Amino acid sequence: MDNNTNILSTKILLPNQKQELLNANFNVIETDFIKTEYKPFELDQVNDNLIFTSQNAVHSVLQHPKYNELKGKNVFCVGLKTKILLSEAGFNVVAYVGYASDLAEIITLIYANESYTFFSGNLRRETLPVALKEAKVKFNEIKVYETTLTPQKIKEKVDAILFFSPSGVESYLKDNAIKSEICFCIGETTADALPKTVKNIIIANQPSVEDVIEDVIEEYK
Repeated sequence: MDNNTNILSTKILLPNQKQELLNANFNVIETDFIKTEYKPFELDQVNDNLIFTSQNAVHSVLQHPKYNELKGKNVFCVGLKTKILLSEAGFNVVAYVGYASDLAEIITLIYANESYTFFSGNLRRETLPVALKEAKVKFNEIKVYETTLTPQKIKEKVDAILFFSPSGVESYLKDNAIKSEICFCIGETTADALPKTVKNIIIANQPSVEDVIEDVIEEYK
């Protein structure tokens, strides 16, 4: 492979993740297209079960001085990394899945009589709350972090773009157009956020950054 293939990551990668791409002879451009801030919140109205659909929500809750009081509750979450964070912090994860739609299904079909508190961000998708409301499942929502878009114009010519969230896609499209670049996406929800005109889309088998990087290396072999 010639070494003038430019890969743009829409978030700053961890050093070891970036190194893998460099070792495979890619030029890597990386910049954060979204910014996440944890926000203060109260824990006085928490139901018997907890729902997390992102690692950001877990990080925010773990910063709360009283988070230990939540450890007796069962947890339902989206994403293997989210599950690992929770398990390592001493939480009991009853179910974890790849997508919010799968979690909605498990809860509404098997655990509909339970009550839940959903720790979320301001840009979360409607999938889960809508499904829970329709199934008349008792839940409340506590917003624990805020995501803001940080769009910027990319001047370099890039061959491939790595996307890790629907908001990352939205932010990128504010100042840039997607033409013939291959779009590597962390999951279905992220891919769905791309314009219908985008044809070159590769979705990771597992929703992790590592899997996205593996796909890039595979594709250009």
